[in-house]
Amino acid sequence: MIESRLGALAFLGDFRHVAPTAPWWHMDLGYEFLKWLAVFGYGELSFTDTSGAEGASNAFAFPIYGFGGGARATVHATPRVALFLELDAGAMRADVPKGALAVLGFANAESFGATFGGRLGVEWYQVDRHLGFGLDVGLRDATGFAEQFVGTGLPLMLDASGAVRYTF
Repeated sequence: MIESRLGALAFLGDFRHVAPTAPWWHMDLGYEFLKWLAVFGYGELSFTDTSGAEGASNAFAFPIYGFGGGARATVHATPRVALFLELDAGAMRADVPKGALAVLGFANAESFGATFGGRLGVEWYQVDRHLGFGLDVGLRDATGFAEQFVGTGLPLMLDASGAVRYTF
């Protein structure tokens, strides 16, 4: 299977005071062992800036990227509509010059940190049973995006997207 998602990545922890919601692209490549069970690897990319913590003249834009893998369980409500649950683990980092986020209290975001999360979604399969369109929402704990000194919130990230999926 190959799947591409396009959506938004929002920061729910203390990092939300630094960066606004970011456009997000996510790509899965996997294998369905059973009709209802698949394993996959993924890569993702989003772009945001520091406009939440700094004025417009001092804000800088940066990408956030990550990779990992997981498992997906699918339950068909009808032959053409399915619900799915994904669990995944990986690593994520902000690609900034060394120390750029450290002054804002997020130095760990500058190197790869572990992420653990899940996603719920619905898919609509076309007449061609290999092609499907979906909507999903995911929540993850991105440990590297926790504030280092006075952080009070979990480093949670919420994503929502539309997807195109092709199963071989």
